[in-house]
Amino acid sequence: MTQLIKKIIYEGEITLLTGTHIGGTNSAMSIGGPDSTVVRNPITNRPYIPGSSIKGKMRSLFELQEGTIAEVSMGNVKYGPTQDIKDLAARLFGTANPKENNQQPSRLIVRDAPLISKDEIFSNTDLPYTESKTEVVIDRITSAAMPRQIERVPAGAKFGFNMILNIFDSDNESELKEAAKRSLKLIEDDYIGGSGSRGYGQVEFKIFKTEERTRDFYIKDAKTI
Repeated sequence: MTQLIKKIIYEGEITLLTGTHIGGTNSAMSIGGPDSTVVRNPITNRPYIPGSSIKGKMRSLFELQEGTIAEVSMGNVKYGPTQDIKDLAARLFGTANPKENNQQPSRLIVRDAPLISKDEIFSNTDLPYTESKTEVVIDRITSAAMPRQIERVPAGAKFGFNMILNIFDSDNESELKEAAKRSLKLIEDDYIGGSGSRGYGQVEFKIFKTEERTRDFYIKDAKTI
């Protein structure tokens, strides 16, 4: 029986080094507004970075570096995550392959990253907390310009970062910790969100606090609930 022996809690922040676009719904798009909006908290209207976007980018870049991309059957997707638990990416990020009795839960939890910058730094932005960037698509035959408006969170904005690594008794702890941090470094030299090849989405991660919580911590802390 596999036993959970500890949780390692990482807390820090994400700083945007260039404007970043992580798409949200355009259902409330107004006339004259951006053609492509960013994802926002519907209660506060503040942008955030979904944990799924961070974790998905961590895994895809890590698997590219490890060379463990697999052929899959997922609609129009031909290549996807490895399902082989011998691969480090599968041991860290988990697998879902019940046909071959090869399932393993993800060891990594990545929370949504809320905007933590103060409102004052956005006083000159076109939109609440964001900028509207004009891009132009050129028709290669007629040379006609087709402008579009892309909403971005501007460079300098900061988001809170929270990541949890579950360690089981059968795990190689140092291996998983190294892989998780390496995945974050790979994102720093790549991008997050859309249009990264055009300069969007360069970020920097900073971990300010690391805390290990064992079984004894939860037994003691349960008494405070």
